[in-house]
Amino acid sequence: MILRRDRAMTAVLIMLDVAFHAGRSGTVSAADIAQRSELARRGIEPLLQALSRSGLLESIRGPRGGYRLGRPRRDISLVDIIEAVVNTDTDGNDGPQGALFQKVLAPCWDRFDQKLIAQMSKTTLDDLVKQAESAGLKRPLAEPITFSI
Repeated sequence: MILRRDRAMTAVLIMLDVAFHAGRSGTVSAADIAQRSELARRGIEPLLQALSRSGLLESIRGPRGGYRLGRPRRDISLVDIIEAVVNTDTDGNDGPQGALFQKVLAPCWDRFDQKLIAQMSKTTLDDLVKQAESAGLKRPLAEPITFSI
């Protein structure tokens, strides 16, 4: 796999978990996300905070609190998620330099990057939830309504 499993992929996984298990009405806890993703809770907290600050997630406090989508899943692209958690403010001096890099490799990489961004802009959380359902994954049922007399 050419794409690295890093902060961006983890953020997409978090958002997919929330979309799949809670949607816009329910909530999921950070502990549940971490357990299902087999990640440390303390490792995903900074990502949850960044996603909440960007408005992609809503943080709900209280005994039945947790996280839910900040807007409809069809309106959240993979690029939206990645831009919320990846710092793109680099000065360009921390990587390779030289004529071969600047004249050949960097322009080539930029073309690949633009194609990837274009594809990820077209892919939404809704698309990924549908893929999960097509793969046979079962979404949790809403809590049943109970009446007591």
